[in-house]
Amino acid sequence: MPGARPERLRLENVRKTFRAATGEVDVLRGVSLALGAGEFGVITGPSGSGKTTLLMVAGLLQPVDGGQVWFDGQDVSGLGEAAAAEVRKRGVGMVFQKFCLLPHRSALDNVEFRFRYLDEDPRAARNMALAALDRVGLAPKARQAARLLSVGEMQRVAIARALAVPPKLLLADEPTGNLDPESAAGVMALFRELNRTGTSILLVTHNPDWVAPGTTHWTMHDGHLARA
Repeated sequence: MPGARPERLRLENVRKTFRAATGEVDVLRGVSLALGAGEFGVITGPSGSGKTTLLMVAGLLQPVDGGQVWFDGQDVSGLGEAAAAEVRKRGVGMVFQKFCLLPHRSALDNVEFRFRYLDEDPRAARNMALAALDRVGLAPKARQAARLLSVGEMQRVAIARALAVPPKLLLADEPTGNLDPESAAGVMALFRELNRTGTSILLVTHNPDWVAPGTTHWTMHDGHLARA
């Protein structure tokens, strides 16, 4: 179709099962999704419906038990961890509910960690990390230990880390859940700016206010995904 956007992410009939004390639990039940380059997708749904697992699969942090995952036209479903890490390093930024920060290292060190396995000049990496912290309003606290930051500030460090290397695809799981309304609005404005410059975004949220910016809205219930 003329003018159609190339696909950034596609999930086809993806299934994911976890073992629990009571037996196997089907968390993703034949999930299919397509997100074009430069699209902003929003997923809403109740807790426990499979939204976070979907993002983990999309970010190649969890293998699928069935179906396929495509990134930039490449089937990445069966990649080993090393190959999956290469895809993530250059193409995917992730912000999850657990910040995964190094508590005794500075905010700047935590963002610079994003460059650890990239062939980037150390000075350039530091400048890019500082710029990312500035974008989320934390440049004045760049050298403060992560453990001394507020919960909201830790979340913003995690967001800065995801954005330090401009991603083709940003996966965000409740990225404003720990932020005050003003900071949350600032983060969403930053996401919209990234989206306007070509970054594809897949956002999971409980906040109905964040649905409006999405070019596509899905709802998730009991492992099933549907267009809203």
